[in-house]
Amino acid sequence: MGEDTRSDVYAELAAVGPYGVHPGHALITMVEPHPGHEYAYNRWYEDDHYYAGAMAMPWMFAGRRWVATRELQLLRYPEKSAVAQPVTTGCYLSTYWITDGRYDDHMRWTVGINRRLNRDGRVYQDRTHVFTSFQDHEATVYRDGAAGPRDFHALDHLYAGLVLEVIDANGPQERAELVEWLRTRHLPRRLAGSPAAMVTLFRPTPLPGDRMTYVKQVEGVDTRLTLLWFLEADPGECWERHFADLDRAVAEGGLGRVELVAPFIPTVPGTDRYVNELR
Repeated sequence: MGEDTRSDVYAELAAVGPYGVHPGHALITMVEPHPGHEYAYNRWYEDDHYYAGAMAMPWMFAGRRWVATRELQLLRYPEKSAVAQPVTTGCYLSTYWITDGRYDDHMRWTVGINRRLNRDGRVYQDRTHVFTSFQDHEATVYRDGAAGPRDFHALDHLYAGLVLEVIDANGPQERAELVEWLRTRHLPRRLAGSPAAMVTLFRPTPLPGDRMTYVKQVEGVDTRLTLLWFLEADPGECWERHFADLDRAVAEGGLGRVELVAPFIPTVPGTDRYVNELR
């Protein structure tokens, strides 16, 4: 047994605590590589950070990267967004599921490993975190009831696209009402007959005080909701019919305001596909 690995600790940790498959928490991070650094950023993230800075960590059990080409960026709204300024900023999105009840354990590890990666020169600096936060699962709404993939499958199933929607409730008290309205009324209506198979709802949690300085503290912890729509069709092909008016529907509900609706398609791991379509 190597002194630096302390292998016995791993056996002890595996024997205690929750270990279900429910995605009780998520890391959702939208990032903009600086102009001229798109290829280098993509290779760093895919070849190193996706694994060493995410999937290799305890209790992070699924992940997927998404990309917004310039054509998809131009579909985003509202123009004056509280999330992205300008609203087209943030062409890469990464989504990860974390085992329910393991958030604190994961955070202790992620802070420690990111300090180490930073110290070892394995953190790419020519990028901006536009929307990055760990989030707690609120609900999942399915189009087809019990049929089809579940939310814990969502990042492994070959969905053709994803729509990121960020909603700010009118206040902390209204967020619970907003969740209920979304879960029982709005989302079931919008999912029926749509290319979206499911929508997962999350609420952001504050980042720890010892986070990396290049990641800003999370905004809207008491009021914000993040929705991930998982699509069976390219979002560009179904945008006008199904997703171009989500802000109007939420405004009519009277409980909040949509701050971002942004379509993405999955990256092709190990390639630079779509990098030349970002600008």
